[in-house]
Amino acid sequence: MLGTLSLDQLRVLVTIDETGSLSAAGRRLNRAQSAISQAVATLEATQGVVVFDRSGHRPVLTEMGRVLVAQARRVLSGAAQFEALAAAIREGVEPELAVAIDPLVPTGAFIESLHALEEQFPHLPVSFSTEGLGGAERRLRQGDASLALCVLLFGVPEDLIAVPVCDVVLVPVVSADHELARLNRAVTRADLAEHVQLILSDPSAPGGPHYGVLSPRRWRFVELGRRFDFLLGGLGWCRMPDYLVEAPLRDGRLVRLEIVDDDPDAPAPRRIFAATMRDRALGRAGSWLLNDLRTRFSTRAEKRGRALSEGS
Repeated sequence: MLGTLSLDQLRVLVTIDETGSLSAAGRRLNRAQSAISQAVATLEATQGVVVFDRSGHRPVLTEMGRVLVAQARRVLSGAAQFEALAAAIREGVEPELAVAIDPLVPTGAFIESLHALEEQFPHLPVSFSTEGLGGAERRLRQGDASLALCVLLFGVPEDLIAVPVCDVVLVPVVSADHELARLNRAVTRADLAEHVQLILSDPSAPGGPHYGVLSPRRWRFVELGRRFDFLLGGLGWCRMPDYLVEAPLRDGRLVRLEIVDDDPDAPAPRRIFAATMRDRALGRAGSWLLNDLRTRFSTRAEKRGRALSEGS
């Protein structure tokens, strides 16, 4: 009961509108026609409105009735979602799932997993945020996310549980129109020092550690996509995830740089982890998403490995 209103009364209204008559509504709801008529009369009396025009052979919604029936459908839908969510929580599904990812995380498999999650848990509220480098781990620690896909540069901290989901290779590239590309040879640190390097940065710790940063002239970015735009625009060089630069390398928009005296740690793949707080276990939906992500990333890595092997 909602004050002087009940969900049952709303259900009666919607059923009359859907079936076209009081008798048909009674048959669908397994009630006598008189009970249906009484439910409508009680609603109209308590709310002070006329929902149906009864002057004809069949009840017809008044103008106000059409508005109220539309609202009744929304209320009933919300109530159904409430019941479904409550039932899911009883079965171990978390009341909501918040996910954060770092910018280097490949999004293809992640998007597929989110679609699959929605099919598996249709009533689960899911929130999502993309972060600057290191931001996903920070949101996890702050309690704003229950699952983070992130790069852990110094290994897995003791207070986290983290499983690897994929590796990302960072490729040094530059626009084909850039001066570095026109050298037509391997480049040195001295060459790179004369040009801007476009780097990803953690906005909360801009002076934090950087790997593979060789140029003293640095433009900092939080968004991978915006950095990519600047790269294609010829405004600097950078190390980009291989999965993002394959196409522009093939079509000639980008050129791969060979660095003769590169940072020895720079060529190593960056490992992406799915991390949770050790003292905050995932519920059923979060655990399902984690397993699905691992499967999809693994499948994609195997396919990509076969493609590279066949192409070599």
